Amino acid sequence: MKLTYFGHSSFLVQAADDTRIIIDPYRHGSYDGAVRYAPVGETADVVVATHTHDDHGATDTVPGQPRVLVHPDSVTVGQVRITGVHVAHDDTGGSQRGKNTIVIIDDGEIRLAHAGDLGHTLDEATVKALGPIDVLLVPVGGYFTIDHKQAAAVVEAVNPRVVIPMHYKTEKIDFPIGPVEPFLATQKKVEHKDSPTLEITKATLPAERVTIVLPYAR
Repeated sequence: MKLTYFGHSSFLVQAADDTRIIIDPYRHGSYDGAVRYAPVGETADVVVATHTHDDHGATDTVPGQPRVLVHPDSVTVGQVRITGVHVAHDDTGGSQRGKNTIVIIDDGEIRLAHAGDLGHTLDEATVKALGPIDVLLVPVGGYFTIDHKQAAAVVEAVNPRVVIPMHYKTEKIDFPIGPVEPFLATQKKVEHKDSPTLEITKATLPAERVTIVLPYAR
């Protein structure tokens, strides 16, 4: 499985069978210009949105005619299984910001979970519903999502081998969210990569958990 981090919470996942999946495409210029990441501009077989807010659910911006999945339940595309575990965008069951879906992509080799705009820590039933996760993409910036301390608790509960933080403050996003560093301070082993693209296989999964910071591509 190969990941490319576009920015904010948007990724391209290239599965083992070459199926291309874009998760949570943002709308460039949305929220009165607050979203300044450049347009994604990539094609995909499937576009998945964890929810419909414009910084995550701009599925219409992906060129071509990809299959669009919003709040997915369980779908197979090629040899890839895409499933959803339904959670909330806040800590009051969705009453403030609505629903959110943790999206799991399983290409037969790697199980990846994208937590979208998760707004709360996870109870035992939700962790069980997720099952074993190799790679966790988790929001860490707070305000609209879990903050760095809650994100650290989610990481401990899910216990993935690779953690990739997302949805944090950069010069490309004018939201009142925190930077990545407070979350990194909670993690035992951290690696900063020079490329926004990361390839992960069963053979290259680390023996102990590692948190990887990817530069944004857009």
